[in-house]
Amino acid sequence: MPHQVAVITGAGAGIGRATARTLARAGCDIALIGRDRARLEDAAAELAGLHVRTAVLVADVAEADALEHAADAIEDQLGPITLWVNCAGAGVSGQFVALSPDEIRRATEVTYLGTVFGTRAALARMRRRGYGTIVNLDALGLPRPLRAVESGARAAIRAFTESLRPEILHDGDRIHLSLVHLPAINTPRFAWTRNRTGKRLRPAGPVYEPEIAAEAISHAAFGRHRDVWVGLSGLGRRLAGLLAPTLVDRRQSVRSYAAQLEKNPAESDAPDSLFAPVAGAYAAHGRFDLIARKTMPPLITTTIRTAAIGAALVAGAGAALSLLRRRD
Repeated sequence: MPHQVAVITGAGAGIGRATARTLARAGCDIALIGRDRARLEDAAAELAGLHVRTAVLVADVAEADALEHAADAIEDQLGPITLWVNCAGAGVSGQFVALSPDEIRRATEVTYLGTVFGTRAALARMRRRGYGTIVNLDALGLPRPLRAVESGARAAIRAFTESLRPEILHDGDRIHLSLVHLPAINTPRFAWTRNRTGKRLRPAGPVYEPEIAAEAISHAAFGRHRDVWVGLSGLGRRLAGLLAPTLVDRRQSVRSYAAQLEKNPAESDAPDSLFAPVAGAYAAHGRFDLIARKTMPPLITTTIRTAAIGAALVAGAGAALSLLRRRD
């Protein structure tokens, strides 16, 4: 296997920063892409004791040319890119009609197009050599009210990833494309998401530390898994949405607002990262360490999920057959 050169977007804080540490411990050289140079350099300094090479690139992932230039600089400094992880994202929370077109466009461009442009930059270089791994992120807890824009962007990422896989298979390259489905993660994003709700934001459902997300990303990348689901709660919500969508809608209309909002009002002048990075010594963790779970939940891969669905179908068919026999 070639020496691993890993590129991480959104590497200055949150999941991206935790992923940089995890992949560096695995022996990868690390390229960190983000908008805040000081935070990226601080993240690179954390890796100094791990004896890996690092490169810091300032770029806005919503700009395709900026990512192309960053990718070229990375290969000049560190060598061929073998792993690319798209962690960057931006959000705006609030009732959809209260959001401006510029806010909707920008959040979609960073989250969705940032992933698309990152994947394109990685794929163009990996195809020259016929190998590599790309990891994209999904959010298990979505869709929720007040997060319609992010929900749409994550759904687009899922469809984009699934559409791209057959193209890669058709060309016969040994390039792996993985999708990691994450629950709520304790990152600074809750402090710097543009907030139109009037209340402070908080994670809904089980919340995990960013190191859990980083381990799942590493598991997906090195295990070459098609999909990795972190925990069972999000899968349960997705299944409920398929079986009883109207009931889920009604439940969310009552409970999801309170689940995502604190009682305290949001600061009217709080900065956000939608159009420009927020200054400050932010790192991987947000302010929810007291409630965030530190232990790894079950990681469900495509194989395990398929086996579980198959077992459920067999059990259901057996129960139906038994019921029919009783009626006879």
